[in-house]
Amino acid sequence: MVMVSEQSVIESCQQWVSTVVVGLNFCPFAKSVIEAKGLAYTVIDERDIARCLKIFCDELKDLDASEGIETKLLIYPQGFESFDDYLELAALAEALLIEEGYEGVFQLATFHPDYCFEGQKQDDPSNYTNRSPYPMLHLIREATIEAVLENVANPEKIPARNIHLARSKGRKEMEHLLQSCQPHD
Repeated sequence: MVMVSEQSVIESCQQWVSTVVVGLNFCPFAKSVIEAKGLAYTVIDERDIARCLKIFCDELKDLDASEGIETKLLIYPQGFESFDDYLELAALAEALLIEEGYEGVFQLATFHPDYCFEGQKQDDPSNYTNRSPYPMLHLIREATIEAVLENVANPEKIPARNIHLARSKGRKEMEHLLQSCQPHD
């Protein structure tokens, strides 16, 4: 992977959030959180999984202590290009979240450039609901999710709606949207 500046990585992810996550309404509360400046971006230039987990734990504690920050995208621009390596990081991070007593406080969502849902073909457009410019772990306050979902009709249908939308747009269009968010350093 070509080295790009931290600012360029963040701008790429901001573009992805704006274009894909908010633009396609994949996440019903993203727009209000962004407008309230409640989304923080952290670039983690680390390849060692033990150090990444230490930083993840620090980020959990930081988010817990932060007023006004509802959600945090932890971005890994190097070291987790392999989806399998990334899944290992995500599983260990989820276990750490529970071990540190944050189950029910924060939820962990996962995004990766090569995201592939279990049982889906690699080229299925539905995978683009979780494909991002870089590997990311997304920490979200559960209270924020619950508050927003109170005003969403049939929240349990959101994943199916997102899959349907991605498939109706097709792989090429979804791939184009993701590619348009790549950094231009």
